[in-house]
Amino acid sequence: MTPPSAGILMRRPKRTLATCCAAHILHDGFSDVTYVLLPLLAQTFGLSLAQVGMIRAAHRVAMASFQIPAGLIAERFGERNLLALGTLIAGAAFLALGYAPGFWAILVALFFAGAGSAVQHPLSSTIISHAYPGDGRRIALGTYNFFGDVGKFAFGGIVSLLLVAGISWQAPVVGFGLLGIVTAIAIFLFVTNTREAKETAGQVKPAAKAAGWGIRNPQGFTALCLIEILDSSTRTGFLTFIAFVLIAKGLPDGWAVLSVPLILIGGMAGKLACGFLAERLGIVRMIIITELATGCGILATLALPGATSFLLLPLIGIVLNGTSSVLYATIGDFVEQDRLARAFGFFYTLGSLCGIAAPLGYGLIGDLYGIETSMAIIGVAIFLTVPLAALMRASAAPRLARTA
Repeated sequence: MTPPSAGILMRRPKRTLATCCAAHILHDGFSDVTYVLLPLLAQTFGLSLAQVGMIRAAHRVAMASFQIPAGLIAERFGERNLLALGTLIAGAAFLALGYAPGFWAILVALFFAGAGSAVQHPLSSTIISHAYPGDGRRIALGTYNFFGDVGKFAFGGIVSLLLVAGISWQAPVVGFGLLGIVTAIAIFLFVTNTREAKETAGQVKPAAKAAGWGIRNPQGFTALCLIEILDSSTRTGFLTFIAFVLIAKGLPDGWAVLSVPLILIGGMAGKLACGFLAERLGIVRMIIITELATGCGILATLALPGATSFLLLPLIGIVLNGTSSVLYATIGDFVEQDRLARAFGFFYTLGSLCGIAAPLGYGLIGDLYGIETSMAIIGVAIFLTVPLAALMRASAAPRLARTA
């Protein structure tokens, strides 16, 4: 007879995935809607550019700082519980932002919004990995990855449309806060505590807790992290400076600023598609294909005329953003299930730090040697992931060896 908890696992993975996708929409929407809100906040409260920078920095620093602690704390209190609490904090922070009277209240509200959202990526990824421990994990995490971009577009678009309709920014911000509170309740009610269920079902022995960080294969995990560093640095560097390259090629400013939305549109499709393809073509093969295509695409933007480069951007976006779905879903091949939360926290923190450091580094190179040289280095650097992917294959993690 099948244990009841095993039945729960078989029935509820899709509901768990759907709820985590909703959380991803919410938290990524919270994060990126700040780009739309900052000029409105500056205009409403007479903020200086330095104050605007402090507000954005407070949000990003909070997100980067609390991802690893979130993974560690979740091991004691449970991923679902901490994800619900973080979502509640982020929702309450946006609710407070809608009623903020000035700079310091805004700064504190967005700091707590960042701290609350910091739990989402590592814990949702862990919950989904527990819900899909074998086949289908890459597809599930690719789907989850896709819905984050949906949130980025939706929240900013909602605020923009309401402003055009004559509605103040406070109304959607308060609405977002209430939505965050409702989502926190939904997470607690609808997300299955899959790890405990599997232990009860006998799929995982409760006593078999991994020591330390639970890394089964240090060589493979190190190679995966180095690929993530190069991949994140390339993505953030390219997104930051592609408009400048197109302007240097003579493309009008109005068209050049559309470059990032075009890349992100392609990226949405790539995040979804690459998760599916990795299940069929193999992990290492998919990483090599996407990273080689990314490097060739970036270098092509330098070689081709401005208009042609502009039209190429959605295709570049597919591979530029799509690799992330493969990388996130491969963490479980190198880390024990009981330590996934802290591993995801570490991995996402690496990406966040690269998102801060890469634009600064490539910007300095651009100032010294020109934007084309900087972009060429971005395009060439991503090719270093190919030997790292080969090293990851050689490490022969059990599942990786079957799917490489």
